[in-house]
Amino acid sequence: MTQESDPRHLAHDLLGRDFDDLGSDEQRVLRRVASGTFTGSDADETAQAHATRGEKLADRVAAVGGSWGFIIAFAVVLFGWMILNSRLLEFIGLSPFDGYPFIFLNLVLSMLAAVQAPIILMSQNRQAAKDRITARHDYEVNLRTQLEILRLSRKLDRFVTEVRAERRDIGTR
Repeated sequence: MTQESDPRHLAHDLLGRDFDDLGSDEQRVLRRVASGTFTGSDADETAQAHATRGEKLADRVAAVGGSWGFIIAFAVVLFGWMILNSRLLEFIGLSPFDGYPFIFLNLVLSMLAAVQAPIILMSQNRQAAKDRITARHDYEVNLRTQLEILRLSRKLDRFVTEVRAERRDIGTR
């Protein structure tokens, strides 16, 4: 194993620290740099691959519940409920099933809020987990880029030093 492909040497050479003193993210990045491999899957793909059915359902409910379409449709339903349960029904010979002050409507709205709120919180927790995966992925990419730049800089410095030494050797002959 050459020094360029040894993560322990790279840790000492590029970061000035022992490999064992680094965190797991740094060690993983150094192993990838040493082996010449690239980072794994995209953060969204990683989060989606580990999602349960419930988490996926929570995401869909939050997407629908947080849309203008839902707000408009819900407003139409509420307005329709209030119209139906007003004195309008009495004109056609029916009595309202939930007259003013719409107690049954309040019960339905309370139950909807009681169910929808935790589902939206689950979706937000899942989004936070995705954000953590994305942040870790970005950190690894940034660290890898920085390490590669350091490696290239050192190689360029060695090359320039060798060229200057060859020029001095040629000039002294």
